[in-house]
Amino acid sequence: MDILIKLEEGFEQFLRFTSFANFQWEHGAMICVGLFFLYLAIKKDYEPLLLVPIGFGILVGNIPFFEAAGLQIGIYEEGSVLNYLYFGVLKGIYPPLIFLGIGAMTDFSALLSNPKLMILGAAAQIGIFVTFIVALALGFDINQAAAIGIIGGADGPTAIFLSSKLAPELIGAIAIAAYSYMALVPVIQPPIIKLLTTKQERLIKMKPPRAVSKVEKMIFPIVGLLLTTFISPGGLPLLGMLFFGNLLKESGVTKRLADTASKPLIDIVTILLGLTVGASTQATTFLTPQSIMIFVLGAISFMIATAGGVLFAKVMNLFLKGDNKINPMIGAAGVSAVPDSARVVQQLGIKEDPTNYLLMHSMAPNVSGVIGSAVAAGIMLSLLSGIL
Repeated sequence: MDILIKLEEGFEQFLRFTSFANFQWEHGAMICVGLFFLYLAIKKDYEPLLLVPIGFGILVGNIPFFEAAGLQIGIYEEGSVLNYLYFGVLKGIYPPLIFLGIGAMTDFSALLSNPKLMILGAAAQIGIFVTFIVALALGFDINQAAAIGIIGGADGPTAIFLSSKLAPELIGAIAIAAYSYMALVPVIQPPIIKLLTTKQERLIKMKPPRAVSKVEKMIFPIVGLLLTTFISPGGLPLLGMLFFGNLLKESGVTKRLADTASKPLIDIVTILLGLTVGASTQATTFLTPQSIMIFVLGAISFMIATAGGVLFAKVMNLFLKGDNKINPMIGAAGVSAVPDSARVVQQLGIKEDPTNYLLMHSMAPNVSGVIGSAVAAGIMLSLLSGIL
């Protein structure tokens, strides 16, 4: 009889520990979001390297469990494996490593051949500051508003880095929003570009970029580091790693290091970052009205950034003549989604004229947008930390 009672108690405990017993509708909603991300990545090929880890991470983070049992399996439970991996997000470790890989993969030749296009990368950062003001008006405190605003740069690592410093309580929502809009660049940007440009403007052909010497490409990361970090020392962890990675690539004597940074290292960090960011969307802590508001503000920020780049390109054309005029579509590439924004511009250009290749031209504002968003994050961090 005692054995039967113990078996019954054990079975009841087993049922209490199952996910079925701890399931809430919020878990189901987030699981659907995770499946949607996987659909976009696998079926639509929208940033699969980001959305597959994030989407699967959302599934992992929303398997409900009996929290009082102290099993140490949830991402927010101290001592759990996921919590240790999430440490790299919370402390801003992963973003600089991502920037190291980006630097080792990036060719700044397009920017060096036509430096005035750097202005478009700066112009696109208007989305960050407009959203910062709107977030303040909606009741977010100043640190939270700054972290939310950086979504407009369409730069996931920068958004994670700044939110880890200023608003760690919002890091999950901000990271998911930033990476979602990065992945949806091919959906969001084309309508805005077409709305703000005429057929004639979209047909503008730009003169070929000049050849850039090896010496110029080697000097650039050193000069770029000194200029940007003297202006924005708060961005040193990101900008320092970005330019260091680029020097590894361009020096010609550290090919093994550049290959490691641009391939195995960035792949490993992307897996860990995507999985843990996805898992941080645990329904019991993530699914709140505040998170939904962050998603809306992120969309607004990204659209304003895209529009800002396009409109500023049109303004620049007022002062340029002949074959010096620029195709205003490349202004949309001023956001930091490298190289997806540049590809969107290239595809739109080819649709208008199959002989009009804009990829190299659009890469200039695209890579300057990466630098611009990191500088903007550094400025906000410096100001709000009382450094300046």
